[in-house]
Formats: sequence, C-alpha cells, structure tokens
Amino acid sequence: MLPPVLAKNDKKAHWLILVFSFIVFAAVTALSRIKLDVDLGFDVHIFAQLNAIINSVVSLLLLAGLAVVKQGKYELHKKIMITALILSVIFLVSYICHHLFAGETRFGDLNHDGQMSEQEIALAGPKRMLYFIILSTHIPLAGLVLPFVLYTAYRALIGEYSKHKKLARYTWPVWLYVSVTGVVVYLMISPYY
Repeated sequence: MLPPVLAKNDKKAHWLILVFSFIVFAAVTALSRIKLDVDLGFDVHIFAQLNAIINSVVSLLLLAGLAVVKQGKYELHKKIMITALILSVIFLVSYICHHLFAGETRFGDLNHDGQMSEQEIALAGPKRMLYFIILSTHIPLAGLVLPFVLYTAYRALIGEYSKHKKLARYTWPVWLYVSVTGVVVYLMISPYY
C-alpha cells in the first residue's frame, strides 16, 4: 500500500467536504436557472460537447482505475483517480458555463422557442420519455455522489485503505453511472441545441 499523503483530520475533512459539496450543489442549482445573454463569439454548446468528452474520459478512467487497483498497481490507481477528480472539477465549471450561456434546452423543441407543441412532442416519440427517465436518475445521483467521491478520496489520501475500499464499492458504480449517463444525456439532447 501507499503511504498517506494527508494527515488525518476527520473533523476538518468532514466540514470541508460538506461545505464544498453544498457550494457546488447551490451554484449548479442557482446558476442553472440564470441565462446570461452574452455573445461569446462562439457556439456556447461547445461547453456541452466538452462536458460529454470529459464524462467519456472520466468513465474510461474509472474503469482503468478499477482494473489497475485489482492488479495491485496502487500508484497508477492513485494517478488515474486524481485525474478523474480533476476532470470532474473542470466538468463542473464547464457545466455551469453551458447553463449560464446557453440556458435550458427542451428535449424535442425543434424550433427552439422554449415551448413544446403537440407536433414536437409527437415527433420526439418514446425517446422523450426515455430521456426523462435517464435524466431523472442522472441528476439526483450526480448531486448526491460528490461528497461520497470526496470522502472516498480522503480515506485513500490518509491511508485508511480498508475504509476507502468499503466506500468505493458504493461510490465507484454511482460515479461511473453518472459519468456514462451524462454522455447519453448529451447524445440525446444535442440534436435540439
């Protein structure tokens, strides 16, 4: 096993993780309801495309991280997982930027007027319901998984590997699900940008 990187301070870590998670949740919630009408000089949906790319890479990193830890390559596992964390932070910034500059996109809104006509709903068909089912699991799990990811990382960084492993059994599949469904959500909604 690797030596600890951080000194154990559960109380401080607990508060930092909770405060950071709350700030991220509040920022995403509040800023997703605001649209800035600013011409950035480029298609603002590039942020959504970047988000899908980041989610794809994070998904691959999570799979690679699991594979290498099972092989006992702990240093490589650590590097892979820290990279996944850093990319996830970049994702959050890009996600907020996309919602700030692009606003809300409705699945099936072909004329981009923010309203769903009967014809648009009919044309979207059953894909619209599938989209909402995926989205209804993706969004709450994305909001809930962050503090668990941070706690899981913290346990590894202080060298409490048995606790890290117990948490990772639950955190890892949820994080993977969120990153994969993030790509699926993008692929489904992107024709309506």
